[in-house]
Amino acid sequence: MSNSVLYSLVFLTYAGLAIYFWRVQMAGGGDALNRGIVGHWVILPLTLHAYLLYGNLLGGGGLNLGLVYALSSILWLTMLVYWVARLFYPITSLQTLVLPLAALGALLPALFPATQTPPANQISFALQAHVLAAMFAYSLLTIAALHAGLMSLVEKHLHHATLPRMLRGLPPLLTMEILLFRILWAGFVLLTLTLISGMVFSEQLFGQPWQLNHKTLFGFVSWGVFAVLLLGHHFRGWRGRTAVHWTMSGFVFLILAYLGSKFVVEILLGR
Repeated sequence: MSNSVLYSLVFLTYAGLAIYFWRVQMAGGGDALNRGIVGHWVILPLTLHAYLLYGNLLGGGGLNLGLVYALSSILWLTMLVYWVARLFYPITSLQTLVLPLAALGALLPALFPATQTPPANQISFALQAHVLAAMFAYSLLTIAALHAGLMSLVEKHLHHATLPRMLRGLPPLLTMEILLFRILWAGFVLLTLTLISGMVFSEQLFGQPWQLNHKTLFGFVSWGVFAVLLLGHHFRGWRGRTAVHWTMSGFVFLILAYLGSKFVVEILLGR
């Protein structure tokens, strides 16, 4: 089966599930989706999407680190996190919100293919592990920022007693907050491993000694912001708006460290 057929299949499966989930959600059947067998169907496009991502990132004789693949990976991981979390929390409504975005994200590599560098036989296992840890760390912390933004939106509407219909099926804020900090912890651990491996094995990974440039500086600032937030939550009970503000601040520095530089290099400079 060609990749073009797989891209179409993943898109159509995500899109079909999105339409079905939205219809059931609007009819008030969110609980049935969360507990029923239909909720498991998401694993089909997730698996095919993962296969395509692996082929794009590490297969085909090269290594792709482009912005398009980062965005597609973030949306895939968001879908995976919510699909797994639904086994423990009633959060199918969050899947309903993300499914249309995942459908578009699955098509991005097909619509905007990037070049591969360098050949796979020149890529060490250590570099592959470092790159994948970094991408998963950035993806998880991006999910945390999106999750925090959604929490802020729900809280704002609750204070004004005007919660839109599309947000009424979301889980309680306390459930969303618990999930937020679990995502933050996972992303923080991977970000820590990424920064340490980048420093300790810089010469083996990149062929040059470690340097404190704008990317590493903003990476460490982002790490510090998330560290303070997690410590504040554990020892001082930080939550609610405080947690949202710190999460969004850490995400901004993360954007400056990675996606901002990728956007400038690839989109503005065309390299």
